Amino acid sequence: MTPLLVIPEGLEPLLLRGSHGCLERRRQAAAIHIKQMSKAPRILKVNPAVAIPGGEVAIECADFDTSDPTLCAVWFGKERAPLVGLSPKRALAIVPEGRQSGRLVVALESRGVRSADESIVVGRRLAEDLHPVTNPAFDRDDGALFVTRSGSRGEQLPVTLFRIDLNGEITEFSGDITNPTGIAFDSRGQMFVSSRMDGTVYRITPFKEAVPFARGLGVATGIAFDSDDTMYVGDRTGTIYKVNGIGEETVWVQLEPSVSAYHLAVGPDNALYVTGPTVASFDSVMRVAPDGAVSTFYKGLGRPQGLTFDPEGNLLVAASLRGRRGIVSIMPDGKEASLFLAGMNLVGLAFSSSGDLVAASTDSVYSVALGT
Repeated sequence: MTPLLVIPEGLEPLLLRGSHGCLERRRQAAAIHIKQMSKAPRILKVNPAVAIPGGEVAIECADFDTSDPTLCAVWFGKERAPLVGLSPKRALAIVPEGRQSGRLVVALESRGVRSADESIVVGRRLAEDLHPVTNPAFDRDDGALFVTRSGSRGEQLPVTLFRIDLNGEITEFSGDITNPTGIAFDSRGQMFVSSRMDGTVYRITPFKEAVPFARGLGVATGIAFDSDDTMYVGDRTGTIYKVNGIGEETVWVQLEPSVSAYHLAVGPDNALYVTGPTVASFDSVMRVAPDGAVSTFYKGLGRPQGLTFDPEGNLLVAASLRGRRGIVSIMPDGKEASLFLAGMNLVGLAFSSSGDLVAASTDSVYSVALGT
């Protein structure tokens, strides 16, 4: 009498003849059973929902069968992502360095069973082989973006400032400034650039000439203007200078020295917000009131650098938060913070007039289509 193999409920009994046929049919039955019994993983949250290539994204999930990690995958659009961590409730994935950008689908896969799609906004690379040190800056007159190739201290490069127009075309702008660092425009559209090499802030003329505007500013890095067009310059040794309309500087406040640069932004309240990375892993964003009073706005960031405000008044900072790197969003009251954008080695950011975000890393610039 031919033996009968009993297989899982819901499958038709298989009549197996011969040892080879028996093993093969057992394997087929087991595979069918596993596929039928596997639940589709569910994505509960993509955190953060904005990223640039190379950023680490956490995907909170349920019913994700990770018993065999070799059969698990995370997809960003059509690209399979490198995995950093994996569990039934959470996957950590690196956004692939692919050609896709904009709003992409995110999906989990296990044993050939795929989740429903969620979405993420991924930035596109505008330019590389650069060396930004702090925020890039937009020219409000024509929407062009200016960014630096700063180089190591004292290094004189042939071109140190680049212009990127609205179509993404990159042109060489100037090489007159050694180690250009901070870039800012005043309310009249006049462009200023600091040099951490000679402690000078230069005014850029319509003929692309760099004319010294203010001197003797130490290791001059970040620049910002308040609503009265008063210029503030951050010296990485800890001094914040005020500079008037004819280039006369005065020492305003003294803060802790930084190991890299001082980054400045004027808030909706006309106070100056300052970051300056130290050797600590729990750095602060400082607030300097218009009367010069200094307070801690938020504490708990790793290596905070460039900063700016979004249209809702949240402070965005290139930093790490609880070990996760990118751009951190801090509420207007300074009490809560969350990771807004995932990205590595970010040093600065800026919003375009259309509300899109530009994020600058140590060697590249990315555009993120937010349209806020």
